[in-house]
Amino acid sequence: MTGERGDRPWGYYLVLMEEDGYKVKQFVVRPGKRLSLQKHRRRAEHWQVVRGGATVTVGTDPGKLITVKLSPGGYIDIPLGAYHRVESVGIEDLVVIEVQMGDYVGEDDIERIEDDYGRARQG
Repeated sequence: MTGERGDRPWGYYLVLMEEDGYKVKQFVVRPGKRLSLQKHRRRAEHWQVVRGGATVTVGTDPGKLITVKLSPGGYIDIPLGAYHRVESVGIEDLVVIEVQMGDYVGEDDIERIEDDYGRARQG
């Protein structure tokens, strides 16, 4: 839903636009905080950094993840099914524009592998 805000332990997101097959969000990650190591079964993502510094971890094999540093103007594509995580580095909030593309872009299409806030899957 356009205009939806989701508060999270790491910061928050705002839904800027949503249509069939895609969603555009802004997410803000507080300094020193990071999202879950996660993957999605039904969507790919494109992240564009507009403020702050980011360390992004991404890869299709959990044993061979790569780390990429991004600053304003930097971007990364997260393929469907890839493991990924972003951390805010530096002293200001990290602001990212995220474009999700897939046959389903709901918030429940998140499989958390590791999470600093106790939300990862068990077992």
